[in-house]
Amino acid sequence: MRIDNTIEIEAPVDRVWELTLDVESWPHHTPTMTMITRLDSSPLAVGSEVRIKQPAQRARVWTVAAVEPGKLFAWTARVMGTTMTGAHALAPSPTGTTQTLTIDIKGPLSRSVGALLRRSISKALATENRGFKEAAENHIGEPTKS
Repeated sequence: MRIDNTIEIEAPVDRVWELTLDVESWPHHTPTMTMITRLDSSPLAVGSEVRIKQPAQRARVWTVAAVEPGKLFAWTARVMGTTMTGAHALAPSPTGTTQTLTIDIKGPLSRSVGALLRRSISKALATENRGFKEAAENHIGEPTKS
């Protein structure tokens, strides 16, 4: 089962990509994440692990599954007997960037879990997209220039 949300961001792909890779800053611009901790110190790459705490959920380790610079970031976690893959897909658009956030739910319980969580996941993806849009368009988290 796939759940997704797409938004237009009036900022270049490079800026949105920078925010995407700075996972530890996500709690500053989206209330769907309360804490994100990198479990290694190397640049995010396939196999990197990140502990994420979200409201009303226990902390969970997500493992990076794909990194295509400027295009795609994806990670996976085991959730309620399923494998969830969360992805950020970026594409240039006439006004800046089109960002699509997706959650793919796979496994024997995917239908049940998807039905149970579809509404909350859809709401979370929309909230995250709005947070990325605001951060990118308003230069939130961007280094200050002297």
